[in-house]
Amino acid sequence: MARRLAYLSVLLLVLASSAVAGTSDLRDRQSEIRDRIAALRNKIEWANSRSGVLTSQISLVTAEIRSLEDDVSRAGARLDAIESDLAVRRNKLAALTQIYELQTGELNRLKREHAAAEARAGRRLVAIYQEEDPTTVDVVLASRSFTDLLDQLDFLGEIGRQDQSIARELSAAKLKMRDARAKTNASRKQVAEAARGLERQLDAQLAERNRLVSVQDQLADARATKQRTLSKVEHSKQDFLAEAAALEQASLELAAKILAAQRGTVAVGGASPSGYIWPVAGPVTSTFGPRWGSMHEGIDIAAPSGAPIRSAAAGTVIYAGWLGGYGNLVVVDHGGGVSTAYAHMSSTAAGTGQQVAQGQVIGYVGSTGHSTGPHLHFEVRINGQAVDPLGYL
Repeated sequence: MARRLAYLSVLLLVLASSAVAGTSDLRDRQSEIRDRIAALRNKIEWANSRSGVLTSQISLVTAEIRSLEDDVSRAGARLDAIESDLAVRRNKLAALTQIYELQTGELNRLKREHAAAEARAGRRLVAIYQEEDPTTVDVVLASRSFTDLLDQLDFLGEIGRQDQSIARELSAAKLKMRDARAKTNASRKQVAEAARGLERQLDAQLAERNRLVSVQDQLADARATKQRTLSKVEHSKQDFLAEAAALEQASLELAAKILAAQRGTVAVGGASPSGYIWPVAGPVTSTFGPRWGSMHEGIDIAAPSGAPIRSAAAGTVIYAGWLGGYGNLVVVDHGGGVSTAYAHMSSTAAGTGQQVAQGQVIGYVGSTGHSTGPHLHFEVRINGQAVDPLGYL
């Protein structure tokens, strides 16, 4: 009878240890799946936020591009008007240039006539200086007859008239040349000013249109880049949603398996809610509950990197190692379906299967896995399901 009882005790211990080991594996898998679900929900939330921002930015850029298209169109219309006006002014400039050339030719002709008149006047002055003008008495005495006298007097009159004509011609040539020079200078100034004005207008409008086109091209490139990014974000979002749905379904199935396995375990005690101690000293920076569109299944306790992490209660380490977003993780089973998890450790100080006492150091604060800085992520799970740790500490 005693031998049978011994065999039965051994059998019960084997079954219990097998059940505990199976439960530990299931809890480990459940914890990993929940971590992946949380990470995916964070990614989905990020994708939704990023998608909204990109859509808003694309709308703003599109509106700016449309506004610039209107500006470019108006600038093009102004440029067309200026180019049309430029064509008219170029024709006028060509006409002014032709007038200038004609006036220049006329000026050169008048200069030649003036030079010829000056030459004739000069020769006449030399002749007058070298040969004195004959008096009327000299003409009468030198005449052989009355007819010859009349001829000599007519000749002298003609010489006088020619002298007067030369003087008038020289004076008129001077006046004409002065007027022609003034007109030519005025035409030259008008042509030069018109040409400079057209060049300034054309350069200004071309610069403005080129600036608008450049800005429009830059905005178009920015919009194309944002559209490509949006497409990638939407694609990633769909992948996240599909994977999250699959993991949530797997989590439900795993929870059922954990419950089934725990029904076959032998309870070895467990701590009451009031019997748990704080694993590290520090303020709670993130509580249990919804966060960033997903469930935060523990609390975050701020602590310096390297600070010792102590087991909240006595129990058995059922997992110690790296686990996805948790980074370095230690999970302690306290019996009665209660377990605690300590995540983001810089390093662990306990191994799987090790018995630990309450307050024993099981690792050190770090920032491994999905973490933004040194802290401890602490969880309490009942039959694999996360509950608010503040109810136990």
